[in-house]
Amino acid sequence: MHLQYVSHMKVAVVGATGLVGTKMIELLIERNFPVSTLIPVASERSAGKTLYYKSEEITICTPQQAIDAKPALALFSAGGSTSLQWAPAFAAAGITVIDNSSAWRMDPEKKLVVPEVNGHVLTAEDKIIANPNCSTIQMVLVLKPIHDAFQIRRVVVSTYQSVTGTGVKAVQQLMNERHNLAGEMAYKYPIDLNAIPQIDSFLENGYTKEEMKMMKETCKIMQDDSIKVTATCVRIPTMGGHSESVNIECASPFTLQSVRQLLSNAPGIVVQDDTDNCVYPMPLYSKDKDETFVGRIRLDDTRPNTFNCWIVSDNLRKGAATNAIQIAELLLKKGLIQ
Repeated sequence: MHLQYVSHMKVAVVGATGLVGTKMIELLIERNFPVSTLIPVASERSAGKTLYYKSEEITICTPQQAIDAKPALALFSAGGSTSLQWAPAFAAAGITVIDNSSAWRMDPEKKLVVPEVNGHVLTAEDKIIANPNCSTIQMVLVLKPIHDAFQIRRVVVSTYQSVTGTGVKAVQQLMNERHNLAGEMAYKYPIDLNAIPQIDSFLENGYTKEEMKMMKETCKIMQDDSIKVTATCVRIPTMGGHSESVNIECASPFTLQSVRQLLSNAPGIVVQDDTDNCVYPMPLYSKDKDETFVGRIRLDDTRPNTFNCWIVSDNLRKGAATNAIQIAELLLKKGLIQ
């Protein structure tokens, strides 16, 4: 059940025509967020076009027009360059920005928030709040209760990420390949019947930017730089959610029963771990759900105090749009925006 709010406010969605922006608008309705006026924002070439919100046709505007309309809240999902250019302008106008790009995540002055994990860090002074990387969000939801109980030392994660994480162009590439149609390529290689071990560009250390995001963001969200994280991120031809194979080493001993119990009681998590009946998380079944699903929980017999698990979540919802709106809901609950 979602919170019922007394006040209503103007809300801007920057990047309203993209996959995540569209999902944000859907979720504002679905979660009964108190929107008095929706202000859809896109690039100059899209300004003046229209989209439908609650059966009403509304006009897409430019970022400056949105600022001039004085919304209380702006949800950004328009890429890092747009956020770097416009988020400070919105914030300077007194508008609270929740940004889904990577632009502000590692800025020491900006909060990086998953409400169930570190929502307590939010204050009235936070005018630009960063939404973490989609793969990081679902992982830290699982890590948080384990870390609180057993002190995580090391995490080894391999991701299997949906084409929806790249955007509309990637989804179209996959569909074109499945129907043997020529078209624009989002990736350097075919994605259908393939696995591409590269998400974002490579850095000098041999890791990709996506991998480094997971490694750095985890420590910032968990507020513990002692956690060692190493990642390999792979794009696969699925839709519906991202999957992760995660190896977790703890400082203290535990039982699998205690791990399952902790995860079952944690907010935002559903345990699907019945291998006798082939019950485990899969992206096909996480689509359009806000929970993060975890299963295949088993001991790693090669290292002490270590276990493996499999984590799946809808990357467009909890991995992006839902988490951003949950941040906004928490700000409202705390009276930090109105």
